[in-house]
Amino acid sequence: MPGTNLTREEAQQRAKLLTVDSYEIDLDLSGAQEGGTYRSVTTVRFDSVENGAESFIDLVAPTVHEVVLNGDHLDPDQVFKDSRIALPGILEGRNVLRVVADCAYTNTGEGLHRFVDPVDQQAYLYTQFEVPDARRVFASFEQPDLKATFQFTVKAPTGWTVISNSPTPEPKDDTWVFEPTPRISTYITALIVGPYHSVHSVYEKDGRSVPLGIYCRPSLAEYLDSDAIFEVTRLGFDWFQEKFDYAYPFKKYDQLFVPEFNAGAMENAGAVTIRDQYVFRSKVTDAAYEMRAETILHELAHMWFGDLVTMEWWNDLWLNESFATYTSIACLSYAPESRWPHSWTTFANQMKTWAYRQDQLPSTHPIMAEIRDLDDVLVNFDGITYAKGASVLKQLVAYVGMDEFFRGVQAYFKTHAYGNTRLSDLLGALEETSGRDLKNWSENWLQTAGINILRPEIETDANGVVTSFAIRQEAPALPVGAKGEPTLRPHRIAIGLYDLDSSEGASGKLMRDDESGRIELDVDGELTPVPQLVGKRRPAVVLLNDDDLSYAKVRLDEQSLAFVTQHLGDFEASLPRALCWASAWDMTRDAELATRDYLSLVLSGIGKESDIGVVQSLHRQVKLALDLYADPAWRETGLTRWTVAALEHLRAAEPGSDHQLAWARAFAATARTPEQLDLLEGLLSGRETIEGLAVDTELRWTFVQQLVVAGRFDEAEITAEYERDKTAAGERHAATARAARPTEAAKAEAWASVVESDKLPNAVQEAVIGGFVQTDQRELLAPYTEKYFAAVKDVWESRSHEMAQQIAVGLYPVVQVSQDTLDRTDAWLASAEPNAALRRLVSESRSGVERALKAQAADAAATQE
Repeated sequence: MPGTNLTREEAQQRAKLLTVDSYEIDLDLSGAQEGGTYRSVTTVRFDSVENGAESFIDLVAPTVHEVVLNGDHLDPDQVFKDSRIALPGILEGRNVLRVVADCAYTNTGEGLHRFVDPVDQQAYLYTQFEVPDARRVFASFEQPDLKATFQFTVKAPTGWTVISNSPTPEPKDDTWVFEPTPRISTYITALIVGPYHSVHSVYEKDGRSVPLGIYCRPSLAEYLDSDAIFEVTRLGFDWFQEKFDYAYPFKKYDQLFVPEFNAGAMENAGAVTIRDQYVFRSKVTDAAYEMRAETILHELAHMWFGDLVTMEWWNDLWLNESFATYTSIACLSYAPESRWPHSWTTFANQMKTWAYRQDQLPSTHPIMAEIRDLDDVLVNFDGITYAKGASVLKQLVAYVGMDEFFRGVQAYFKTHAYGNTRLSDLLGALEETSGRDLKNWSENWLQTAGINILRPEIETDANGVVTSFAIRQEAPALPVGAKGEPTLRPHRIAIGLYDLDSSEGASGKLMRDDESGRIELDVDGELTPVPQLVGKRRPAVVLLNDDDLSYAKVRLDEQSLAFVTQHLGDFEASLPRALCWASAWDMTRDAELATRDYLSLVLSGIGKESDIGVVQSLHRQVKLALDLYADPAWRETGLTRWTVAALEHLRAAEPGSDHQLAWARAFAATARTPEQLDLLEGLLSGRETIEGLAVDTELRWTFVQQLVVAGRFDEAEITAEYERDKTAAGERHAATARAARPTEAAKAEAWASVVESDKLPNAVQEAVIGGFVQTDQRELLAPYTEKYFAAVKDVWESRSHEMAQQIAVGLYPVVQVSQDTLDRTDAWLASAEPNAALRRLVSESRSGVERALKAQAADAAATQE
């Protein structure tokens, strides 16, 4: 399959034939301020096991000027086609290839992204190469198992800074010559170029010093809390080096906050790029700082998992992402100096919810996914690869023991440093240190799809003494279209036994006795008896999978559910509260709990919830439930009830607290009555105040956008707000607001800018899509269902992956919850013949509408209030 795609078979054939030694890459970026194209000269040295063989190298470029292989000049017009340069049957044992091309700056967040800051009108560049975009900057064998050393030489405008994987040299005549990297994969090489602001420090341990750098645009420098970022970074260095027993493998560690970044961050070796929304311009809650800390640690963990040792092919992507996710949360939870020792609570409430959702889509797949080509992997950075994989690793740690787990990891790094691995390499190391046979575990957990449900089955006598206790495991049928069969798996879980403790100082808290209130055991098969509980008094709440050791949907028995409904906020510890909240949300999504009942549950317990991350998750989930899962005839009643409650919580919250800010945002998201909108306007103008609430830049935009959606504000007010915040962030907020205006003209303008034109940069396109889709504007959006299906295939085939995916997912008519939407989707899937990646994305969106229809029916069937 020629072109920008690459199949696994092609990659395997090329890897058997070639061994790559080194790249020398010379880029002339002196015209970056003006944009356009730049000269790229690549010299690559590689070996072939077969004389006279042929192969190809990858390049995405407007023009190729010169191709020289072992001194022979090849005609670019003959050998460059479909983003490949053919290397004809003249390969020798040792080969030198030189490619001279003009490559293009992008505004899509792929390849070499160019951004002009509206504050200083300066250009800022950065590369983003995962999965296959190094070939947009230099000719490369674009697959993870053809590692090499990379030496970059970059000519840049005077006064700019150039950062790469190797330590930054002193420039001569505006040219920066970097030393070669260690052997790494193409996708983790990096260049960040521009007049960036920087702060520097050093990590010192055991006689070794690692230079640390933090970079951002000068317009964000006043907000850069570098001390806090360095603190988290040092926390990770200490913990990872101890647990991995392997020193940080590169010569320096820079973290670069860059604009218009598509992902959260990217693990380029020694030069991590991070979205600059993590440089907080306004007050945020501690949950945002925790999320940033997890991102920082996730990327640092990748320096070992992914960069030092890299998967052979993308089917083992989870070896990178799941391990980085697990170890980052573990570091936050267990490192002695961490500010966030309850990070498993956040993980349970947010990331596992993402995994559960993903695992119930028709695109569900094993953690070790079947990746046939690059198209497959591009849509596989999902909740299974990250969150389910990390959950399963947590289960594995419970199964083999934490010390044994990390001893296996240590052996893995020492054996495979700077190389490539498969799943079997890691499992072999873990089997050696743990003494466990992990073959069956791997087959059940890593090579099958779907999710299990665990339910307690409890019988008691008249005195409340347990006479029978068992755990029933279910393996629901996989969604229609999913591959594989339902699987019952082995689970290592804890059972928590909770009672109200009204003793002095406890004030009615649901607590677990440290000695008798927890049982840890293995669950296997359909029914697992728990004889340890027979003869004991039944507690108020029986919580399966307490401590969140395993990956499964958990249901409460009828008596526990009734008690939790009244006392969910009374759990003393945050993790069991989070598990119960997550179970209630999952039941709502599965149409087992009506939306109106979920709302009642949240309103009864959220006021006692101390964990701000959980509170904010509940805000998002309630909004989603009311928008999509509520009976349409009752929706307005539910929204009114929620908005009134949100305002009450806002006014009651401690002045200046995280909870006050979170409730301000929640209230603004659904404010709808004239009085509520008057309050938003008053807070913006200063006529109204709420003690302690700072209506700063980001909160102002939150209020403005809701006033726009409600029809109170229009272009004049949007323009005035942008004049107050004439920054890149302000530009995005204004684009969202304009697309959110409740008029046919505004919707047509937004649609045209995204679908009919390809000029918007990635971040602005995303902002426009976010404003265009408003659940309160279903009638205005109804005509765009047909337009979506008429356009989406052409968009997919003509745009870059990141831009096309934004449109394919973001503009799907998710708010049109009806059988008609399902029918239109099915008709399009049957007739349009989309490729596998686009088919997957549209099918996933369809599944959301199907789920919403079932939830709406369940809500309509609930007892009316």
